[in-house]
Amino acid sequence: MLSMSLAKSIRIGSSRRDEVYIAAVPLRATKGPAQLLMSTAYSLNFWDLQHFMVIINPLHSQVLVYDFQPQDPESIAVAVSALSGRNVPGVVLTRTLKKLPKRKCWFVGYSDSDAMDAANRFNKGWDTDLRINHHDCRNYVNGNSFQTLIGKAM
Repeated sequence: MLSMSLAKSIRIGSSRRDEVYIAAVPLRATKGPAQLLMSTAYSLNFWDLQHFMVIINPLHSQVLVYDFQPQDPESIAVAVSALSGRNVPGVVLTRTLKKLPKRKCWFVGYSDSDAMDAANRFNKGWDTDLRINHHDCRNYVNGNSFQTLIGKAM
């Protein structure tokens, strides 16, 4: 795996391309015992209890995060519905970061074209009915990271 500093120094052709990363963060839960349980599971690397997202590091602007999650990720009713296999309303979010996460963030590769444009096109066609293990953040990351890297869905 390339280190981030080495990855940033590589040039492809005559211009640099956007870097694409995948990151994992703890699932959000209501404050109290549920949040403590989620944080413990995350720190023990239980993959099923992590939220995955695509990060694009364009060299000309701020780092962008693209992810897919329930509209109300901290709702107990949504959590129960989602864990029982039912669809819940989801939302695709885009936000900025000041810098790349230092933990649980993996360099995937360079985009073939404008990664932000490719991610935005991908998001427009993404079905926002979320269903755990069938159509969730992992499916979103797999589809969107390849979309931004090679310009076509896998």
